[in-house]
Amino acid sequence: MNSLPQAFLEQMQTLLKDEYPSFIQTYEEPPVRSLRVNTLKITAEDLQQKVPFHLEPIPWCKEAYYYQHELDRPGKHVYHAAGLYYIQDASAMAPAEALDPQPGEKILDLCAAPGGKTTQIAAKMKNQGILVANEIDNKRIKALVENLERCGVTNAVVLNEHPEHLSSRFVNFFDRILIDAPCSGEGMFRKDPDSCERWSPRAVEKCAQLQIEILTAAAPMLRAGGRLVYSTCTFNPIENEGVIAHFLEKHPEFELLPVPQHVHYQPGHPDWATPFHPELSHTARLWPHHLRGEGHFVAVLQKRDGIEGHKKKAGKYPPVHHEAIKLFQQFMRETFHQNMIDGTLTLYGEHLYLVPEELPSLKGLRVERPGRYLGQVKKKHFIPSHALALSIPPDSVKQVHHFKVDQSELYLYLQGETLPFSQGKGWVLVTVDDFPLGWGKASGGMLKNHYPKWLRWDKY
Repeated sequence: MNSLPQAFLEQMQTLLKDEYPSFIQTYEEPPVRSLRVNTLKITAEDLQQKVPFHLEPIPWCKEAYYYQHELDRPGKHVYHAAGLYYIQDASAMAPAEALDPQPGEKILDLCAAPGGKTTQIAAKMKNQGILVANEIDNKRIKALVENLERCGVTNAVVLNEHPEHLSSRFVNFFDRILIDAPCSGEGMFRKDPDSCERWSPRAVEKCAQLQIEILTAAAPMLRAGGRLVYSTCTFNPIENEGVIAHFLEKHPEFELLPVPQHVHYQPGHPDWATPFHPELSHTARLWPHHLRGEGHFVAVLQKRDGIEGHKKKAGKYPPVHHEAIKLFQQFMRETFHQNMIDGTLTLYGEHLYLVPEELPSLKGLRVERPGRYLGQVKKKHFIPSHALALSIPPDSVKQVHHFKVDQSELYLYLQGETLPFSQGKGWVLVTVDDFPLGWGKASGGMLKNHYPKWLRWDKY
């Protein structure tokens, strides 16, 4: 607690008054750990039966559980590599729950990295519809892509843009928008001591200005009747109630709705904002002294007025040359029982993608992933992507190398070793307990390892 900024302590004492001792006591306790089941791959009930962890339900997210960090290390379990769950703070699950995504919708996650909320949204969408995940930070976007691929997300488009560059491209396009805004991170102080060093009253003011700019850029992209969820992992009223109050003054077409899971949280404070808006009590605060989590702020906004969302003309994408189509089709015939990939294909350099239906043109935007990454067209070969392996049902593939979780050979595969394989030749899907892990290529009685080098496990 001695490392907490003095100005922060004074601020919280002023805000919380009698609750301050309970709040500050949480900094003497270890952070709470939790995970969320990836329902694109497994049900919560089935995961509970499979994992050796002691799991306790999280009240506001029925697919999520607390675990005992001292005893269980789910991040080091092979089921994590297979994308069966995502390790995520319980508080951080609240914004996507409030967004309430539905299959088939068009949804924007505007500040998406590292992907916890994006993968949560994708699971609720059941991989149906269009999910645009945007991240402005070039370094953080790599983690976003990796997490989307690990979780088997197939309907995501990943952009690397300033929010204002998207405003004119997607006018009235999205049914729902999530803004988990960059913030001063006061809710991270317990988990990340370095965040204390970065905090200052000046940093808070700068964050609030940026948050207002992001909200302003997002407003035109939401259709009339659509839902916008704004969230932060900070306790600061300037960045929370204050930002929402400012936004409502400038955007009378928006109204605040109660957070759907509000029974589990504490209400926001209208008296902490200028100008005063009584409906700010509809916002939600997740305090670490009231629930098991690091803390969050959530506001649900609905767009009352404006032009109805309309169907945009699907964009045109770089064409796929005949040789690439031929190689991909050959791979599909040799590897799958039947063709599972149908729709618009595009080639970015050597990389082949399946573009979501109804996606507008992305021309002029910085695109990290224009759709589902299928693989690489290289010389006379098609090399399937790791993302494809992690997003397909094993029974769709002709050759599968099944491992049980306790087989030592499984961990040789994860370390990048070549393995014996006498059943045939060609591409082979490697699984653990019937969940996809990656590719191997069989030839001459051996299975050449295609597990990505940057994901390989250390050799012990």
